[in-house]
Amino acid sequence: MAAVRLPRRLAPACLAALVVTILAVVASAQGRRFGRFGGERPNSELVHENPTYDGRFVFLRVNYQTAPGGFWYGGLPAWAHGYPLAEQNLLRILKEVTFIDPRLDGVASISLDSPELFRYPLAYLIEVGWWEMSDAEATNVRAYLEKGGFILVDDFKVRGWGGGMGGGGWDVFADNMRRVMPQGRFYDLDVTHPIFHSFFEIPSFDIIPQAYNAGRPVFRALFQDNDPSKRMLMMINYNTDVSQFWEWSARGFRPVGETNEAYKLGVNYLMYAMTH
Repeated sequence: MAAVRLPRRLAPACLAALVVTILAVVASAQGRRFGRFGGERPNSELVHENPTYDGRFVFLRVNYQTAPGGFWYGGLPAWAHGYPLAEQNLLRILKEVTFIDPRLDGVASISLDSPELFRYPLAYLIEVGWWEMSDAEATNVRAYLEKGGFILVDDFKVRGWGGGMGGGGWDVFADNMRRVMPQGRFYDLDVTHPIFHSFFEIPSFDIIPQAYNAGRPVFRALFQDNDPSKRMLMMINYNTDVSQFWEWSARGFRPVGETNEAYKLGVNYLMYAMTH
């Protein structure tokens, strides 16, 4: 596990400037990645060589078997949307505003049945409505959570999003999680939970931007022993895609102010996961 030093606070206005300055440097590199459309791209074609361990925090993007219908975004499997641009941009912000020293030269990606999963304190998982879970993954995920791992779920659409493409929705994910923790219960969070105040202050969910999802985002969590006063095992962003703002932040698709709020949420998640 990477060592964490106490964070330093940064004024929101300074974060906005950092978003513009830091991400302008990498703007030219973005857009060359995943530009091909059509066909179904296999995991083996997409996953980079994972960074070697040197004590620094390495971000882990989980890859999985994608269900039929989950290759609708440029032929990418559902797990790979925004990989690795979204997390690379978030890590640059994290490095500038905290004392965490993350690896910026690579994002790890493994499957959830890999024994290497236990090397990473945080695992990032998206588009879980198209996740075809194996028995080995269910067993490994349970052990990972029980041993202190933290899973962040994002880019999680409601059933029928986009005209109904054969996936999405809470039920698919809930069925998978019943195989992981049959007695597990997810709790809806309100803005008073400490995760929304672990670094930046997020006073209201009304400031959370929506890239393309309709309605309000829903934030849910799984806790040890189903007790919200104990350790959070899993954080879920439902009916929203916070990472879309991280991915697009150097492209000018969305206002800087909205991107700012998405980065605040991402930094809070990482800080909370690394300190609890």
